[in-house]
Amino acid sequence: MKVIDQIKKHVITIMDNDPAHDFEHVMRVYNNAQKIAKKEKANQKLVLSAALLHDIVSYPKSSKRSKFSSIDSAKKSKTILKTYGFSEKEITIVSDAIEDHSFSQNKIPETLEGKILQDADRLDALGAIGIARVFATSGSLNRSFYNINDPFCSKRNPNDNLWAIDHFFNKLLKLESMMNTKSGKIEAKKRTKVLKEFLKQLKNEI
Repeated sequence: MKVIDQIKKHVITIMDNDPAHDFEHVMRVYNNAQKIAKKEKANQKLVLSAALLHDIVSYPKSSKRSKFSSIDSAKKSKTILKTYGFSEKEITIVSDAIEDHSFSQNKIPETLEGKILQDADRLDALGAIGIARVFATSGSLNRSFYNINDPFCSKRNPNDNLWAIDHFFNKLLKLESMMNTKSGKIEAKKRTKVLKEFLKQLKNEI
C-alpha cells in the first residue's frame, strides 16, 4: 500500500526521540498490529495507519499533559489523513482507535481496528522490550529501581512515580487480562512470562 509508505515517511519527520515512544516503538507496534490484523482479518490499511500515527503527540510522563497524548495524537492524525485522501469514515475509525488506545484513557475500543491497535501497543509494554522501556523511562524521570523496604509491593500500593519496579504491578502485569483479541492474548501471555521471570531473578539478586 503506497499510502502507508507515505505516512511512514511523514511520521519519521515528526517523531520525538523519547526512547520509550520513538519511531522504533512505532514500528514495533506497527509490526505487532500487522500480525494481529492478518489473524483477525481486519482492514490492514486502517490498522497500519493507526499504528503509525498513534504516538505522533507524546508528552513526557512527568507532564500534566501526558494523559492527553492519545487525544492530541488523534486530532493531529485527522489532518494528516485528509492530506492522503482518506474518507471521513476511515478518518473517524483511525482517529477513534488512536484516541482510545492509551492505558490512561481506560477505554475498550469499539472497532476491531481500535482493539488491534490497543493490543499491539500493549504488547510493546511487555516482554524483554517492555522491561527495557520501563528502565529507559525511569532513567529519564530519575526514578529509583525499587523500594528497598518492599521491592515487590507485597505490603503497600505500587507507586511508579517513585520506583521503576512498581510499574510492573501498577500496569504491566495487568495487561494480559486486558487484551482484546485472541491472537493478542496469546502473545501477551508469552511476554508476561518474561516479566515474571525477570522479577523472580531480580528477587534472587537483591
